Amino acid sequence: MRRVRDADGTRRHPAGAGMTTGLAALAAALMMAAAPARADVKLPAIFGDHMVLQRGQADKIWGWADPGEEITVSVAPGDHQPKSAKAGADGRWEVSLDALETGGPYTITVKGKNTVTLSDVLSGEVWVCSGQSNMQWNVGSANDADLEIRAAKFPGIRLITVPNRGTQEPQKDFQGRWEVCSPETVGGFSAVGYFFGRQIHQTLGVPVGLINDAWGGSACEAWIPREKLAADPRYKPLLDHWAQAEANYPQAKKAHDKWEAAAAKAKAEGKPAPQEPHNPDWDMHGNSRPGNIFNGVLLPTIGYGIRGAIWYQGESNSGRAYQYRHMFPLMIETWRDLWGQGDFSFYWVQLADFMEEKDRPVESGWAELREAQTMTLKLPHTGEAVIIDLGEGRDIHPRNKQDVAKRLARWALAKDYGVPVPCQSPTYRSMKVEGRKAVLTFDHVDGGFRPFDVDELRGFAVAGADRKFVKAQAKVTGDNTIEVWSDSVSDPAAVRYAWADNPVCNVYSQAGLPLTPFRTDDWPGITAGNTH
Repeated sequence: MRRVRDADGTRRHPAGAGMTTGLAALAAALMMAAAPARADVKLPAIFGDHMVLQRGQADKIWGWADPGEEITVSVAPGDHQPKSAKAGADGRWEVSLDALETGGPYTITVKGKNTVTLSDVLSGEVWVCSGQSNMQWNVGSANDADLEIRAAKFPGIRLITVPNRGTQEPQKDFQGRWEVCSPETVGGFSAVGYFFGRQIHQTLGVPVGLINDAWGGSACEAWIPREKLAADPRYKPLLDHWAQAEANYPQAKKAHDKWEAAAAKAKAEGKPAPQEPHNPDWDMHGNSRPGNIFNGVLLPTIGYGIRGAIWYQGESNSGRAYQYRHMFPLMIETWRDLWGQGDFSFYWVQLADFMEEKDRPVESGWAELREAQTMTLKLPHTGEAVIIDLGEGRDIHPRNKQDVAKRLARWALAKDYGVPVPCQSPTYRSMKVEGRKAVLTFDHVDGGFRPFDVDELRGFAVAGADRKFVKAQAKVTGDNTIEVWSDSVSDPAAVRYAWADNPVCNVYSQAGLPLTPFRTDDWPGITAGNTH
């Protein structure tokens, strides 16, 4: 437990919360509201017993005290020079610790008028686990949950979960604490996050800290500061939509309050309740309002030392896939700017296969969202785990989180830690037409292609200038080339692969990574004009 002592040595429990760091201009603007003066040194929940600090870098620690109060922060064991700071006019102070050697445990002591002691602190690898429900989905609901929970005896893995809170008011702290990974603590934690962290921990043999802040059903725009969206005219229709909802809130709230009274009366009289109107609180305090999750969930953790982030989201934006092409990169770039750690690694999961299989080529919002995700690979230090083979047609929450996490972990192991393992799925590079056939060339084909289950390559479609796609035959013609054709298309103009909500497809690299869904055309999709 975090221990607090007064200057005379009396032990007591801490109270209150605090405010996160501001590392860039926007973060500073969000944090201008002054905290009231307090007599005690206090730390936000992100700092606590059992935490993991990111190794190999100077990690920031911050908190609050009386304005002008002198604060010292020391680390033991080891030859660590104490760091000192003076609380500002708003009571906030911050220090940067020298990089700690991997391992631990360390004890961190923060002294002002009172003393706060953090025990069992480790130095290792820290990752943020973010997104919507498929990241939030816990170990207790994943495949083989009974076995996974019983085997989760990893004291070198530490877990913390940030509660869901949607608000337009920048939050400085949250209710949560670091826990040691064990059968008693792992069941409610993010399954993808835990399985990812476990792979890193077992491969590298170093401590791993995981920060889970996922929120089921969340929209990408809720994870972005509203000011950033407002600065880009492409998001004006989206923000105008929300401005109207905000203007209508008082009236809608009165209508819902009136319904609640009528429902309570009906229940007391044994009568059926009237139909419930839309609850506007779901909009105002939920997971879709622009900026809501950034302010309520992400902001209190910004500045904590990390190696990178893993992300599993997109389902809630599939109706606006073209917008996601620029919104998702904006989100990543904004996080990086505010965190102040440069272009930290950011790896995401491409949408899985879901919904009904179709026996002919069709347009698909989910396919367009997957395309937008793949386009985001243009950003540095990013990676995409393709899981077009791991979904469940009848369930948007596939239970196989283990393989999802392994594909994410391949990116981290290869790119962040220098482990020589394949990480990137084959991706489309170019097409040339030779007579009635389209010859496609691909990158990242480790060892060549192989079809799964049957020798026939499945999942390809071809169209002529009429833009009418038909099923196509395909054949591997080289380590990184595939030939595609259809007897009904004499002059191919475009090829698509796995272009459906739930495509039937079976092409892998020899390394066992599925071919990334793609299209060679840029014909307008069904989500091209959708803005909110």
